[in-house]
Amino acid sequence: MNAGPSRHTFRAAAFVENFSLKAVARAFPGSPATPRELTVPIAPGGCAFLYPFGVVVFQDVAHDGEAPVLGTLHGAIPGLSAEVVREEFVVEETGGPQSLAEGILRIDRLTPGRARIVSLTVAQSASMEYYERIVERLFARNLELVQNLERSGSVPLRVRPLHRFIGEAIVTRTEVLAVLHLLDKPDEIWEDPVMDRLYADLRSQFDLADRYEAMEIKLRSVQEAFESLLDVVRDRRMFLLEAAIVFLILFEIVVRLF
Repeated sequence: MNAGPSRHTFRAAAFVENFSLKAVARAFPGSPATPRELTVPIAPGGCAFLYPFGVVVFQDVAHDGEAPVLGTLHGAIPGLSAEVVREEFVVEETGGPQSLAEGILRIDRLTPGRARIVSLTVAQSASMEYYERIVERLFARNLELVQNLERSGSVPLRVRPLHRFIGEAIVTRTEVLAVLHLLDKPDEIWEDPVMDRLYADLRSQFDLADRYEAMEIKLRSVQEAFESLLDVVRDRRMFLLEAAIVFLILFEIVVRLF
């Protein structure tokens, strides 16, 4: 009788802060590290992948086995927040052809290299979800300001809040672009057609490209709307300034006459 498929679970935890892998590596001595990731073995048979964009992915680790790694991570990074996004993905080794259906990847065998590809993609998806939440909040605030302009036909004279909104949108867009460069194909893929196809399937499963494009469009619209609102504020201030100058001129004429 043939044994059933071997099942592997990948769970991602995304944080607000980015990680300095060099600093984190000192808290996990002996763990293999590259510029892109830090791998922490966890008995029995599991491991944790730590990524500099602020995500930890646990492969085949029970929930209670995550606590020691997260505790060490919090000790290595003072002020580290609690994780803000959780994501899970399942891989089954079936010995048959590769397929991806119902959120489960079925593959002939899960090699360490393929496990890293799965882990990286799950980490990117979790990081993307964190930024999606930020962009949604910016978009909602932007919509509220535009609706107020539509109702009242005017905007407040104070521009500092608008400047802060624009700054937040620019910073978020810069961070999202930093995540985008992480979506480049890992070096291992170029020499392995199977891993190349695996990476393409996983990107499609998590809609990474489409989700990034949607965020880019929203961030551009937010920034353009804020800039338009600033133009309205400047025009209103200019009108008030011109009106004040006219009033002072009239006042001076009246004073000279009387």
